[in-house]
Amino acid sequence: MRPVRFVALGDSLTEGVGDPTGDGWRGWAALLAGGLAERSAAVEFTNLAVSGAQTRDVLERQTPAGLDLRPDVVSVVVGVNDTLRRTFDIHAVAARLDQVYAAFTRRGAVLLTACLPDPGAMLGLPGALARPLARRQRAVNTVVHALSERYGAVHLHADAGRWLTDRAMWSADRLHPGERGHRQLAVRFHALLAETGMANGPAPSPEPECPAPTRSASLWWLATAGTGWVARRCTDLLPQLLTLAADELRHRARGTSTRLDLRSSASVSAALAVPERPEPEPA
Repeated sequence: MRPVRFVALGDSLTEGVGDPTGDGWRGWAALLAGGLAERSAAVEFTNLAVSGAQTRDVLERQTPAGLDLRPDVVSVVVGVNDTLRRTFDIHAVAARLDQVYAAFTRRGAVLLTACLPDPGAMLGLPGALARPLARRQRAVNTVVHALSERYGAVHLHADAGRWLTDRAMWSADRLHPGERGHRQLAVRFHALLAETGMANGPAPSPEPECPAPTRSASLWWLATAGTGWVARRCTDLLPQLLTLAADELRHRARGTSTRLDLRSSASVSAALAVPERPEPEPA
Protein backbone atom coordinates (compact mmCIF):
# COMPACT_ATOMS: atom_id res chain seq x y z
CA MET A 1 0.00 0.00 0.00
CA ARG A 2 1.43 3.38 -1.00
CA PRO A 3 1.90 6.14 1.58
CA VAL A 4 -0.71 8.82 2.21
CA ARG A 5 0.36 11.94 0.32
CA PHE A 6 -0.26 15.19 2.20
CA VAL A 7 0.57 18.52 0.54
CA ALA A 8 0.29 21.85 2.38
CA LEU A 9 -0.27 25.14 0.55
CA GLY A 10 -0.40 28.62 2.00
CA ASP A 11 1.61 31.36 3.68
CA SER A 12 3.77 31.78 6.79
CA LEU A 13 1.16 30.16 9.04
CA THR A 14 1.46 26.86 7.18
CA GLU A 15 5.18 27.31 6.54
CA GLY A 16 5.43 27.07 10.32
CA VAL A 17 6.60 30.53 11.40
CA GLY A 18 6.53 30.67 15.18
CA ASP A 19 7.37 26.97 15.63
CA PRO A 20 11.15 26.78 15.15
CA THR A 21 13.00 23.53 14.68
CA GLY A 22 16.68 23.30 13.85
CA ASP A 23 17.46 25.96 11.27
CA GLY A 24 13.89 26.30 9.99
CA TRP A 25 10.23 26.03 10.86
CA ARG A 26 7.97 23.03 11.51
CA GLY A 27 4.35 24.17 12.00
CA TRP A 28 0.90 22.69 12.36
CA ALA A 29 0.83 20.89 9.01
CA ALA A 30 3.99 18.91 9.75
CA LEU A 31 2.61 18.04 13.19
CA LEU A 32 -0.67 16.89 11.64
CA ALA A 33 1.07 14.78 8.99
CA GLY A 34 2.36 12.30 11.55
CA GLY A 35 -1.20 11.47 12.64
CA LEU A 36 -2.75 10.78 9.23
CA ALA A 37 -1.66 7.13 9.22
CA GLU A 38 -0.94 4.52 11.87
CA ARG A 39 2.75 4.83 11.10
CA SER A 40 4.28 8.24 10.41
CA ALA A 41 6.54 6.59 7.83
CA ALA A 42 3.37 5.82 5.84
CA VAL A 43 2.84 9.53 5.12
CA GLU A 44 4.61 11.54 2.44
CA PHE A 45 4.41 15.19 3.50
CA THR A 46 5.37 18.14 1.29
CA ASN A 47 5.09 21.73 2.51
CA LEU A 48 4.84 24.21 -0.38
CA ALA A 49 3.74 27.15 1.79
CA VAL A 50 5.85 30.31 1.60
CA SER A 51 5.91 33.27 3.96
CA GLY A 52 4.11 36.28 2.50
CA ALA A 53 2.12 34.25 -0.02
CA GLN A 54 -1.21 35.59 -1.22
CA THR A 55 -4.02 33.77 -2.98
CA ARG A 56 -2.44 34.65 -6.34
CA ASP A 57 0.79 32.89 -5.31
CA VAL A 58 -1.11 29.81 -4.20
CA LEU A 59 -3.03 29.65 -7.47
CA GLU A 60 -0.19 30.39 -9.87
CA ARG A 61 2.82 28.78 -8.16
CA GLN A 62 1.87 26.38 -5.42
CA THR A 63 -1.15 24.72 -7.01
CA PRO A 64 0.62 23.42 -10.15
CA ALA A 65 3.43 22.00 -7.99
CA GLY A 66 0.90 20.49 -5.60
CA LEU A 67 -1.13 18.85 -8.36
CA ASP A 68 2.03 17.22 -9.71
CA LEU A 69 2.41 15.47 -6.34
CA ARG A 70 -1.06 13.86 -6.63
CA PRO A 71 -2.01 14.40 -2.97
CA ASP A 72 -4.58 12.40 -1.07
CA VAL A 73 -4.93 15.28 1.40
CA VAL A 74 -4.22 18.94 0.64
CA SER A 75 -4.47 21.94 2.95
CA VAL A 76 -5.12 25.42 1.55
CA VAL A 77 -4.89 28.01 4.33
CA VAL A 78 -4.29 31.51 2.98
CA GLY A 79 -5.83 34.98 2.83
CA VAL A 80 -4.44 37.14 5.63
CA ASN A 81 -1.69 38.57 3.43
CA ASP A 82 -4.30 39.58 0.86
CA THR A 83 -6.03 41.71 3.51
CA LEU A 84 -2.73 43.45 4.29
CA ARG A 85 -2.25 44.75 0.75
CA ARG A 86 -3.52 47.90 -0.94
CA THR A 87 -4.55 45.69 -3.88
CA PHE A 88 -7.11 43.76 -1.77
CA ASP A 89 -10.03 42.61 -3.91
CA ILE A 90 -12.48 40.12 -2.44
CA HIS A 91 -13.75 39.20 -5.91
CA ALA A 92 -10.23 38.18 -6.98
CA VAL A 93 -9.66 36.29 -3.71
CA ALA A 94 -12.89 34.32 -4.19
CA ALA A 95 -12.15 33.53 -7.83
CA ARG A 96 -8.64 32.29 -7.06
CA LEU A 97 -9.69 30.12 -4.13
CA ASP A 98 -12.53 28.69 -6.20
CA GLN A 99 -10.03 27.61 -8.85
CA VAL A 100 -7.62 26.13 -6.30
CA TYR A 101 -10.29 24.19 -4.41
CA ALA A 102 -11.79 22.90 -7.66
CA ALA A 103 -8.43 21.78 -9.03
CA PHE A 104 -7.66 19.53 -6.06
CA THR A 105 -11.13 18.18 -5.32
CA ARG A 106 -11.51 17.15 -8.97
CA ARG A 107 -8.41 15.02 -8.47
CA GLY A 108 -10.08 13.36 -5.50
CA ALA A 109 -7.99 15.01 -2.78
CA VAL A 110 -9.43 15.65 0.67
CA LEU A 111 -9.36 19.44 1.10
CA LEU A 112 -8.50 21.14 4.42
CA THR A 113 -9.38 24.81 4.90
CA ALA A 114 -9.62 27.27 7.77
CA CYS A 115 -11.07 30.64 8.71
CA LEU A 116 -8.37 32.82 10.28
CA PRO A 117 -8.17 35.47 13.02
CA ASP A 118 -8.41 39.18 12.30
CA PRO A 119 -4.84 40.57 12.16
CA GLY A 120 -5.86 44.02 13.39
CA ALA A 121 -7.35 42.58 16.57
CA MET A 122 -4.36 40.30 17.11
CA LEU A 123 -2.01 43.29 16.83
CA GLY A 124 -4.18 45.41 19.10
CA LEU A 125 -4.49 48.25 16.59
CA PRO A 126 -6.63 51.31 17.43
CA GLY A 127 -10.25 50.99 16.39
CA ALA A 128 -10.18 53.19 13.29
CA LEU A 129 -7.23 51.18 11.94
CA ALA A 130 -8.46 47.80 13.13
CA ARG A 131 -12.02 47.99 11.81
CA PRO A 132 -11.14 48.11 8.08
CA LEU A 133 -8.82 45.09 8.51
CA ALA A 134 -11.48 43.26 10.50
CA ARG A 135 -14.00 43.91 7.73
CA ARG A 136 -11.59 42.53 5.15
CA GLN A 137 -10.82 39.41 7.18
CA ARG A 138 -14.52 38.76 7.79
CA ALA A 139 -15.03 38.97 4.04
CA VAL A 140 -12.25 36.47 3.38
CA ASN A 141 -13.55 34.14 6.07
CA THR A 142 -17.07 34.28 4.65
CA VAL A 143 -15.72 33.38 1.22
CA VAL A 144 -13.58 30.53 2.59
CA HIS A 145 -16.49 29.16 4.60
CA ALA A 146 -18.89 29.25 1.63
CA LEU A 147 -16.42 27.72 -0.81
CA SER A 148 -15.47 25.06 1.74
CA GLU A 149 -19.11 23.99 1.84
CA ARG A 150 -19.27 24.07 -1.95
CA TYR A 151 -16.33 21.71 -2.30
CA GLY A 152 -16.95 19.53 0.75
CA ALA A 153 -13.80 20.61 2.57
CA VAL A 154 -12.82 19.68 6.10
CA HIS A 155 -13.12 23.19 7.51
CA LEU A 156 -11.66 24.53 10.76
CA HIS A 157 -13.02 27.65 12.43
CA ALA A 158 -9.71 29.02 13.68
CA ASP A 159 -11.06 32.58 13.81
CA ALA A 160 -12.85 32.03 17.12
CA GLY A 161 -12.34 30.40 20.50
CA ARG A 162 -10.36 30.90 23.66
CA TRP A 163 -7.09 30.10 21.92
CA LEU A 164 -7.14 33.59 20.36
CA THR A 165 -6.84 35.31 23.73
CA ASP A 166 -4.43 32.82 25.31
CA ARG A 167 -1.09 34.59 25.07
CA ALA A 168 0.74 31.26 25.52
CA MET A 169 -0.55 30.20 22.09
CA TRP A 170 1.14 33.05 20.23
CA SER A 171 4.63 34.09 19.25
CA ALA A 172 6.20 37.48 19.94
CA ASP A 173 4.77 39.13 16.84
CA ARG A 174 1.16 38.30 17.91
CA LEU A 175 0.33 37.27 14.35
CA HIS A 176 1.82 33.77 14.21
CA PRO A 177 1.16 30.95 16.68
CA GLY A 178 3.98 29.70 18.83
CA GLU A 179 4.64 25.97 19.17
CA ARG A 180 1.64 25.53 21.47
CA GLY A 181 -0.60 27.37 19.00
CA HIS A 182 0.61 25.32 16.03
CA ARG A 183 -0.07 22.18 18.04
CA GLN A 184 -3.56 23.43 18.81
CA LEU A 185 -4.27 23.80 15.09
CA ALA A 186 -2.87 20.33 14.37
CA VAL A 187 -4.93 18.75 17.17
CA ARG A 188 -8.14 20.40 15.96
CA PHE A 189 -7.59 19.42 12.33
CA HIS A 190 -6.79 15.86 13.40
CA ALA A 191 -10.01 15.65 15.39
CA LEU A 192 -12.05 16.76 12.38
CA LEU A 193 -10.31 14.25 10.12
CA ALA A 194 -10.66 11.44 12.67
CA GLU A 195 -14.43 12.04 12.85
CA THR A 196 -14.68 11.25 9.16
CA GLY A 197 -12.23 8.33 9.28
CA MET A 198 -9.55 10.21 7.37
CA ALA A 199 -6.94 10.22 10.14
CA ASN A 200 -5.92 6.78 11.41
CA GLY A 201 -2.81 7.71 13.36
CA PRO A 202 -2.34 9.12 16.87
CA ALA A 203 -3.40 12.70 17.49
CA PRO A 204 -0.55 15.22 17.83
CA SER A 205 0.33 16.11 21.39
CA PRO A 206 -1.00 19.52 22.48
CA GLU A 207 1.98 19.99 24.79
CA PRO A 208 5.13 21.70 23.47
CA GLU A 209 8.36 19.74 23.25
CA CYS A 210 10.52 22.83 23.73
CA PRO A 211 10.37 25.46 26.47
CA ALA A 212 8.72 28.72 25.48
CA PRO A 213 11.18 31.41 24.30
CA THR A 214 12.32 33.77 27.01
CA ARG A 215 11.05 37.33 26.93
CA SER A 216 14.47 38.60 25.89
CA ALA A 217 14.67 36.07 23.04
CA SER A 218 11.19 37.05 21.85
CA LEU A 219 12.04 40.75 21.93
CA TRP A 220 15.26 40.10 20.02
CA TRP A 221 13.38 38.22 17.30
CA LEU A 222 10.78 40.97 17.10
CA ALA A 223 13.45 43.67 16.90
CA THR A 224 15.24 41.91 14.04
CA ALA A 225 13.18 39.60 11.84
CA GLY A 226 9.81 40.72 13.18
CA THR A 227 10.39 44.41 12.56
CA GLY A 228 11.43 43.70 8.98
CA TRP A 229 8.28 41.65 8.44
CA VAL A 230 6.06 44.52 9.63
CA ALA A 231 8.03 47.16 7.73
CA ARG A 232 7.71 45.35 4.40
CA ARG A 233 3.95 45.27 4.76
CA CYS A 234 3.59 48.82 6.06
CA THR A 235 5.21 50.31 2.95
CA ASP A 236 2.46 48.68 0.90
CA LEU A 237 -0.53 48.88 3.21
CA LEU A 238 -0.05 51.86 5.52
CA PRO A 239 -0.95 54.70 3.11
CA GLN A 240 -4.19 52.98 2.14
CA LEU A 241 -4.93 51.90 5.70
CA LEU A 242 -4.71 55.53 6.81
CA THR A 243 -7.17 56.45 4.06
CA LEU A 244 -9.50 53.65 5.16
CA ALA A 245 -9.20 54.83 8.78
CA ALA A 246 -10.10 58.40 7.78
CA ASP A 247 -13.14 57.08 5.89
CA GLU A 248 -14.06 55.01 8.95
CA LEU A 249 -13.92 58.08 11.19
CA ARG A 250 -16.02 60.17 8.78
CA HIS A 251 -18.75 57.53 8.69
CA ARG A 252 -18.73 57.18 12.48
CA ALA A 253 -19.06 60.94 12.86
CA ARG A 254 -22.06 60.91 10.51
CA GLY A 255 -23.58 57.82 12.09
CA THR A 256 -23.38 55.92 8.80
CA SER A 257 -20.87 53.18 9.71
CA THR A 258 -23.38 50.50 8.77
CA ARG A 259 -22.97 51.54 5.14
CA LEU A 260 -19.40 50.23 5.18
CA ASP A 261 -20.57 46.87 6.51
CA LEU A 262 -23.37 46.68 3.97
CA ARG A 263 -20.98 47.55 1.16
CA SER A 264 -18.62 44.81 2.28
CA SER A 265 -21.44 42.26 2.54
CA ALA A 266 -22.64 43.15 -0.95
CA SER A 267 -19.12 42.68 -2.32
CA VAL A 268 -18.86 39.25 -0.70
CA SER A 269 -22.24 38.18 -2.08
CA ALA A 270 -21.22 39.29 -5.56
CA ALA A 271 -17.87 37.52 -5.22
CA LEU A 272 -19.61 34.26 -4.32
CA ALA A 273 -22.10 34.51 -7.17
CA VAL A 274 -19.80 32.31 -9.22
CA PRO A 275 -21.47 29.20 -10.64
CA GLU A 276 -20.15 25.90 -9.39
CA ARG A 277 -17.59 24.54 -11.80
CA PRO A 278 -18.96 21.59 -13.82
CA GLU A 279 -17.33 18.21 -13.57
CA PRO A 280 -14.80 17.63 -16.36
CA GLU A 281 -15.79 15.45 -19.28
CA PRO A 282 -14.52 11.84 -19.03
CA ALA A 283 -11.34 11.31 -21.02
